[in-house]
Amino acid sequence: MAAPSSDLETPTLTEASSGRSSAWGVFVSTFLTIFLAELGDKTQVTTLLMTVESHRPWIVFTGAATALISTSLLGVLLGRWLAQHIAPRTLDIAAGVTLLVIAAALGWDLWQHWS
Repeated sequence: MAAPSSDLETPTLTEASSGRSSAWGVFVSTFLTIFLAELGDKTQVTTLLMTVESHRPWIVFTGAATALISTSLLGVLLGRWLAQHIAPRTLDIAAGVTLLVIAAALGWDLWQHWS
């Protein structure tokens, strides 16, 4: 008869490497998603213009990087708090409803503008 499994057992090499692979996958996925979403957005254009005006690219880079890190930290902390207090399905529904409301408001604004 096999001994009962314990939660304190040392993970095997396969389990440990899959955990790292999973963490690496999350990192790469996050990097690519944010990188592609930020290309050409108003933050990048603003940073470009501030660099042109100030002629101080490293100061602008430092300010922009600090701001982006700060907003990312805020998002991670808020996401962690929400994950501890609200079910993932509820968050998905809330995000979907919020996006639908924004889309409806933008559609209404367009309708008013063209009428």
